[in-house]
Amino acid sequence: MRAQRQAANERQITWFLAGALGALCAGVAAAGDKPTAVKENAESIQKHIADEYVSLEKLYKHLHTHPELSLQEAQSAARVAKELRAAGFDVTEKVGGYGVVGVLKNGDGPTILVRTDMDALPVTEQTGLPYASRVRTRDKQDNEVGVMHACGHDMHMTCFVGAARVLASMKDRWQGTLVFIGQPAEEIGTGARLMLEAGLFKRFPRPDYCLALHCDGRTEHGKISFTEGLALANVDAVDIVVRGKGGHGAAPHSTVDPIVLSARIILDLQTIVSREVNPTDPAVVTVGSIHGGTKHNIIPNEVKLQLTVRTTKDSVRKHVLEAIERIAKSAAKGARAPEPTVTIDPGEFTPALVNESKLTRRTVALFRELLGPANVKERPPVMGGEDFGRYGREGIPIFLYFLGTVPPERVAESEKENGPPLPSLHSSLYYPVPGPSIRLGVLTMSMAVLNLVGK
Repeated sequence: MRAQRQAANERQITWFLAGALGALCAGVAAAGDKPTAVKENAESIQKHIADEYVSLEKLYKHLHTHPELSLQEAQSAARVAKELRAAGFDVTEKVGGYGVVGVLKNGDGPTILVRTDMDALPVTEQTGLPYASRVRTRDKQDNEVGVMHACGHDMHMTCFVGAARVLASMKDRWQGTLVFIGQPAEEIGTGARLMLEAGLFKRFPRPDYCLALHCDGRTEHGKISFTEGLALANVDAVDIVVRGKGGHGAAPHSTVDPIVLSARIILDLQTIVSREVNPTDPAVVTVGSIHGGTKHNIIPNEVKLQLTVRTTKDSVRKHVLEAIERIAKSAAKGARAPEPTVTIDPGEFTPALVNESKLTRRTVALFRELLGPANVKERPPVMGGEDFGRYGREGIPIFLYFLGTVPPERVAESEKENGPPLPSLHSSLYYPVPGPSIRLGVLTMSMAVLNLVGK
């Protein structure tokens, strides 16, 4: 019964959004005697979406049901490559791991890169959806884990494919080159770097602009949100091995206890943000994992800590990372313990994402004309990470925007006093509503591209 109700709700939402977007375009067209390019393009794109919708929803549910972890995206990449070839793109596979690059040339003009990420998370799905993932696999530590598209990358791929189909069918409306890339390993901050190192901007046309969208688990469908300038933070992964001298739990005086030492380090790390970083510079130091010991009465030889570090400035990042190492080693020295090992994994560094102002304003102005100002909202920067920012560090203007994916009634309920909170991205309970999310994602991305290469 729950599955039937959800299916019925999705159909109603899809019909509603189709009508709402149609009314928007019709209303805009009625506002002037002569249709503008925005009006004409929006109407044409909506016709294409209507023709493609059943196929796109089927694709979305397939991708949702068959998620793959970072650096394991073989089947997802193969499907993205297949879809791009079917749309008429010249496709190259295995560009930096499972990266996919599709190129579609259509005369002289700007080169636009559109990115989708493809990887899923080690999360066991609990949505109860009829197309929920039941995939289980082994992670890189050889642990058995559930796998789920809990960050919406399945929706990203679907909107990406939809936009590729739409733009390939509208070549009379634009001139230039499209570079559509399926990127692996976004969740571990590695995929963009791998593709760049594999020659993304050397082997293929170097873009003039880069575009991407991302699901938003806190905003109702039918709405877009964005941040001009700094949107997302630097992200670093830090591992600390705290060493001691193990022994019997009943004779702690004969040991150097790495568990107590780890507790001291964890508390001291909190003073980096509270006492060393300027309060106007956002920073986060979180210990997300502690592993040590095997039994109640055994003091172990070592404890392993895993940290995530978030900063917004490179200078602050440098200070925080150096402070972590200083604090860990100083605490060990004070406890007469062996020096700990502090490892900062450069492969999982994700640089801050900064949306270029001119590109952001140009695209947001289009979205406001298309959807109405009330449906395009500015949002403050957050401390999450996104390796799409690496493309911007190559000197190319980038813009990533956020796609509302939640039913309005659920958002309204969550905003009431003591209302049920919405599941966040990375939650086992998060999922985008397919119909309106696909339709608006394809429409906005297609329009954003045409806004840069349209005739």
